Amino acid sequence: QVQLVESGGGSVQVGGSLRLSCAASGAGYSAVCMGWFRRVAGKELEGVAAIDNRDTPTYADSLKGRFTISQDNAKNTLYLRINNLQPEDTAMYYCAADWLNPCSAGLQLDQFQYWGRGTQVTVSS
Repeated sequence: QVQLVESGGGSVQVGGSLRLSCAASGAGYSAVCMGWFRRVAGKELEGVAAIDNRDTPTYADSLKGRFTISQDNAKNTLYLRINNLQPEDTAMYYCAADWLNPCSAGLQLDQFQYWGRGTQVTVSS
């Protein structure tokens, strides 16, 4: 059974950094596409970044610059580095995985078959 478990969230001050992790297990081989999404309280789920199995990243246009997605296939772990955190980054962050299809343009959340439960990031001034 495939499982995705996020970690690394927490409470940070404005300007700080975090690295979120997502450990994947149960599949036996690397996903074709993995992504990070976030949900700000009261808003829709928003795509942040995705990366394919050739390490090609895709970022949401509105979030480019402060977010870096990466993966360690040997550890079956996906990462999201967030620099210069701002209050508007406060959200629950979820990782997602697709073992069938390449990453679609535009970070389409409905392509992903598997989702983690999320890790909360809270940014205070």
